[in-house]
Amino acid sequence: MLLKLLIRYLRQYRWLLVGVLVFQLASALAALYLPTLNADIIDNGVARGDTGYIVRTGLFMLAVSLGQILASIVATFCAARAAMSAGRDIRRDVFGKVSGFSEREVSQFGAGSLITRNTNDVQQIQMVSMMSATMLVQAPMLAIGGIIMALRQDVGLSWILAVSIPALLLIAGLIIGRMVPLFRAYQQKLDGVNRVMREQLTGVRVVRAFVREDIEEERFRGANTDIMVVGRKVGSLFVLMFPLVMLVLNVTIVAVVWFGGIQVDAGETQIGTLFAFMQYVGQILGGVMMASFMTIMIPRAAVSADRVGEVLASESTLVRPASPLTEFPRRGAVRLQDVAFTYPGAEAPVLEGVSFRAEPGKTLAVIGSTGSGKTTLVSLIPRLFDVTAGSVEVGGVDVRSADLERLWKTIGLVPQRPFLFNGTVASNLRFGREDATDEELWRALEIAQAKDFVEEMPDGLESRIAQGGTNVSGGQRQRLSIARAIVHAPDILVFDDSFSALDLTTDARLRQALWRELPHVTKIVVAQRVSTITDADRIIVLDGGRMVGAGTHEELVSENETYREIVESQLGVEA
Repeated sequence: MLLKLLIRYLRQYRWLLVGVLVFQLASALAALYLPTLNADIIDNGVARGDTGYIVRTGLFMLAVSLGQILASIVATFCAARAAMSAGRDIRRDVFGKVSGFSEREVSQFGAGSLITRNTNDVQQIQMVSMMSATMLVQAPMLAIGGIIMALRQDVGLSWILAVSIPALLLIAGLIIGRMVPLFRAYQQKLDGVNRVMREQLTGVRVVRAFVREDIEEERFRGANTDIMVVGRKVGSLFVLMFPLVMLVLNVTIVAVVWFGGIQVDAGETQIGTLFAFMQYVGQILGGVMMASFMTIMIPRAAVSADRVGEVLASESTLVRPASPLTEFPRRGAVRLQDVAFTYPGAEAPVLEGVSFRAEPGKTLAVIGSTGSGKTTLVSLIPRLFDVTAGSVEVGGVDVRSADLERLWKTIGLVPQRPFLFNGTVASNLRFGREDATDEELWRALEIAQAKDFVEEMPDGLESRIAQGGTNVSGGQRQRLSIARAIVHAPDILVFDDSFSALDLTTDARLRQALWRELPHVTKIVVAQRVSTITDADRIIVLDGGRMVGAGTHEELVSENETYREIVESQLGVEA
């Protein structure tokens, strides 16, 4: 998967990679040529006492060294440019893929894991691609070139390389084989840390309200300790790797000096040649060390690539139609026909046999006990989930055949948990329609009963909103979310228990404004409070995922036992 990802995302930057290859080759050739020049100075210039030859060759060596430095800089720049660009492209594609996921896929991966995959995992791929374009390209050049040049200098000492190089490769192979499963475990533990941290940050009020700080700290300490234990094992292998490599390198150098010194004493080898051979041995083993270092990084990057590849290979259950319909002949109409829905892995369906219709401009309410499937039901209308049986029609078109963007423009959804984005009041309201004027924003705020508190804010529409809307109250968040849906100018407004944080007076004023100002918009209201839905044109009663009643408030009170029990529990028998 790692190789597949690198080929897929780096091929568009092939000219940068060609530049890396060319300049790394130039740098390696310069590095391989310098020991030969050094040997010539010792064996020829110094031996003959030729100062002019020493100066000329020395200046040439300086020029070669400067060329090597320049080539290395250009190669590193090209490698960094290609790697960072590829990382940007991977993050873009992962974000695009996740944006198209239904809630089913998001729940399957987990929000914390998806964040880790698009940050830390992509960073690992970025790093290995950059290091591969520098170290992994240069390492074989230095190793192979060094072997050739060393044999040219002295064939008699080459047996030392035949012993040291396999020993180095054996050490690297044994240690890397132990690291691969540890890297996979490390990324999974990192998911766990992110998950716990995210839960504690988003649920900080609940944690404090129930005085659970110590217990939550213990949860985080456990996740943090788990990743520390795995990281310590990886670090121990790193600590073992480099001393062993340095031991092989130093023993090799000692062997070259020992046996080379014997040959120099016997007059079989010159001192300059021995020095050059030692430098080539250093380059060869340095190349093998660089390759070994890269093979340590590659397993972790391979694990990260597998995790990123899982996201990119996942297909959303919200399959876009081959020939999407963009026209809705009955704008504002909603119809559910024998709908059933079952969550993956669940033993029983959440909804079963639900059928109703909402006419354009009418108000349809949905009520039921907790867990009766109300939120799941309204999530099927904008196709956040796909039904497992039956059909959902919006505007006379099955939502599975409709163009998704066009469908979502038709529907304004106010979720059960309203969410505001970091920015201003205006930027949040314009989230659904960027070209909305200030007058339209104020009108939406007035309908949503939010105009008064926005006017009292220091900067009005330009007042800052914190991420998640944490600097406003729950009721204010709900009203701003309702105003945002109104600005969207949809044909259908879906309120998923969106009035729960409002007092009865504000709730009543808001509903009256909605009915009065938006008479042509179909309104589907999920509510827990009976007072919120008494004036709805039609009320659907759910119980255990089944539809057990439908009619007006008066009809249901007199005819439907389930609805009557709900009314009596809230309003009393007199209602």
